[in-house]
Amino acid sequence: MGLEINTLAIIPIMAQQHHPRAIEATTKYFLTQATAAAMILFASTTNAWLMGEWEIHQLSHPLATTTVMLALALKLGLAPVHFWLPEVLQGLELTTGLILSTWQKLAPFALMIQVAPTINSSLLVAIGLLSTLVGGWGGLNQTQLRKILAYSSIAHLGWMVLILQFAPSLTLLSLSLYIIMTSSAFLTLKTNNALTINTLATSWTKSPTLAALAALVLLSLGGLPPLSGFMPKWLILQELTKQGLPLSATLAAMTALLSLYFYLRLCYALTLTIYPNTLTATAPWRLNFTMITLPL
Repeated sequence: MGLEINTLAIIPIMAQQHHPRAIEATTKYFLTQATAAAMILFASTTNAWLMGEWEIHQLSHPLATTTVMLALALKLGLAPVHFWLPEVLQGLELTTGLILSTWQKLAPFALMIQVAPTINSSLLVAIGLLSTLVGGWGGLNQTQLRKILAYSSIAHLGWMVLILQFAPSLTLLSLSLYIIMTSSAFLTLKTNNALTINTLATSWTKSPTLAALAALVLLSLGGLPPLSGFMPKWLILQELTKQGLPLSATLAAMTALLSLYFYLRLCYALTLTIYPNTLTATAPWRLNFTMITLPL
């Protein structure tokens, strides 16, 4: 019931633009969330029917646990049921996209943390690894910043699900850091009024300080070592190795490089290039031609 209220509350906010793209995104979001909620209801009734137990902590039938996990993955936008998230986020304003990427993740995550002990650990690890891979791979060929942030969300949530059963405290640490970094990223992009990589490249002429801040935030989201985004990844890799899953840890680290690549590309566009359109703004001396008249 809480999940449905959560979904219905954000729908008017998403549709307030009255633009066909926003209405399309709202419809897609509503249909996926309603499907996921119906799956959760189906899983709980199935568990009650087969095992005679209604408690969320007592999900014991494999059919019920797998269905709940897939439903929550659909709600959060985890791979392999992630296809709605980039499309929906692309149709929204940056502020609404920020709410969708942060606040809307909290309710399903609270449910997932409670259900996690009953779920098959190999399923969780598989969903986590697939999400980090899809999140890295999907963002490589994008030019729209909202889609890049959507794929970034998929990858980060994959890291959280990967460690969920072994160390829930690490999952909560990753989630809180992800919310802080994503909020900073969306707000700096909104201040710069940047929606694509090309417009991002012109933003440093407006405010160099803001551009430097945006670059730091993006690199932190990518998990570059000196910055705070690296800490949860390092701790998760350490914990996975302790749990005797070195292969999963290696694969997760390799997929993190994919994410880091497109964040570095954004930073390159943001701080290290002079975009052709900015020549008049950055080098006014090129246009100051003075007529020199020579005496006859």
